[in-house]
Amino acid sequence: MCRVFAAQDPEGYRQINRSIRIDGHSTSIQLEATFWALLDEIAESQNLTTPKFISKLYDEAIEINGEIPNFASMLRTTCALYLRGHRPSMDERMALKQEAA
Repeated sequence: MCRVFAAQDPEGYRQINRSIRIDGHSTSIQLEATFWALLDEIAESQNLTTPKFISKLYDEAIEINGEIPNFASMLRTTCALYLRGHRPSMDERMALKQEAA
């Protein structure tokens, strides 16, 4: 059973740094390639660029929680939630389209 996981392509867990502007500040985020691919997919599903999606996620999380102790971990768990089927509602997607226009 573990062979499926053990035999995965090492490229998927290669660390990648991306520079992103969040809250007016340039910051570097390091995640595994697989998580970047998922974040790209999530952002595209919401008609956003990945940096714009991450920035909006950060802003909303600060608004809701007041702080984010580990943003990279939050991005990883965002990917896990997405894979488990958690998606924005139709109303939320329509609001995003209107904001983008």
